[in-house]
Amino acid sequence: MRRIWHSTRFRVALVASLTSAVALGTLSVWFVVQLQGRLEQAAQEVAGERTRTIVQMLRNGTSATDLDRLTAGLLYEVTDRQGRVLASCPVLRDASLKPPGQVDVVTVQPYEIEMQAENTVHCADMFGRSVADDGTLTLYVETQASDDNRYLVRGAAAVDPAGAGAVTSVRTVLLAVVPLVSLLIGAIAWLAVRRSLRPVEAIRSEVAEISAHELGRRVPVPAGEDEIGRLAETMNTMLTRLDTAVTRQSQFTADASHELRTPLTSIRTQLEVLLTHPDHIEWRPACENAVLDVTRMQDLVADLLLLSKLEKAASGEFVPVPLAGVVNACLAGREPRDGVVITSDIAGDPVVRGNRARLTRMVRNLVDNAERHAGGYVHIAVSTTDTECVVTVADDGPGIPAEDRQLVFDRFVRLDDGRDRDDGGSGLGLAIVAEIARAHGGSVTVGDGARFVVRLPRAES
Repeated sequence: MRRIWHSTRFRVALVASLTSAVALGTLSVWFVVQLQGRLEQAAQEVAGERTRTIVQMLRNGTSATDLDRLTAGLLYEVTDRQGRVLASCPVLRDASLKPPGQVDVVTVQPYEIEMQAENTVHCADMFGRSVADDGTLTLYVETQASDDNRYLVRGAAAVDPAGAGAVTSVRTVLLAVVPLVSLLIGAIAWLAVRRSLRPVEAIRSEVAEISAHELGRRVPVPAGEDEIGRLAETMNTMLTRLDTAVTRQSQFTADASHELRTPLTSIRTQLEVLLTHPDHIEWRPACENAVLDVTRMQDLVADLLLLSKLEKAASGEFVPVPLAGVVNACLAGREPRDGVVITSDIAGDPVVRGNRARLTRMVRNLVDNAERHAGGYVHIAVSTTDTECVVTVADDGPGIPAEDRQLVFDRFVRLDDGRDRDDGGSGLGLAIVAEIARAHGGSVTVGDGARFVVRLPRAES
């Protein structure tokens, strides 16, 4: 039962049924009240017409005692100012048409009237079929004084029996139809919601079966461009991003493990040899080599931590940074390798919003990469456009093939696998450049040869 109550289909169907029941019930009550009101208004109008007829007779000089003969078929009563009955329809035995209080309705008990038409001078024909289930009769009374103010004339009428029967029939039908219609609406709502949620159930079922090793699976996208279709497309987009992230993380972990294994293996080998042959191995060179491997491993870990921080970098930490100062900081105290000349050309006053230390690291990595592959020179150029600051680092090295230009920004990528690892770096330098540029709202691309171009949004004045 608890599961049924928490079902969306059941709750929607219940709300639809209750809402329709309240709406239809209210409308039905209003309709019956309107019908009953029209019948009562008609009876009141008939009573008024009868009263005016009696008053007109009195105005024409008809005495109260002659009214019985002249008003056959009319239900009336004539009294003096003291309330004594001077004339009335014979059907009124002990009943009085004087309404209680200020209302215009009286209730006549069965023993107060003669209900047989043949004994009542046709008076009972007007109301004999309007008697209630308990035997009482409701009469609508209109009271009017005669012209000389000596008499009070009251005419009365009951609700039309045919109309009253019709209202009763309508009430009975509505009492049966309204619940049935409400249940039908609830059933239709249940079926409609079930049909609408069928794609959602398919999506839920598929997602429930997807594990960390099956992120390549996708949820079914229903036909049409409704909300459920867009939900399925969004879910597939999220799964694609998640699959990409997990694949990238797995590859990153494998590559990092491989990169860390090399210096660790080297350190272990050197220490084992030193322990095995303590008299034949110089301990100082062995320790120096181990320190170099530890330093390389430490630098690798630092680069990994920097990449992790860059992925979570917030632009709220950025301040205006002149790129001229960044380039000068990279070149200050730098000693290029033999045969390589590094030059720079800074046009204007390029300023970006960013983190100075990370921008400096970005330019330094580009210069390190260019110097490592340069034939004789490295050139750094900084320029501006209306919206961007452009940093270009070029060298005269062999360049990067067009098919590999996007790969160089992946982590642990070395296009020259044959060169020494110490010369080739860890394979994270250009990946760090790409992440720093992205974190600053910019981009980095590889142009002709070995020309790296970084574009960053220009800081507003």
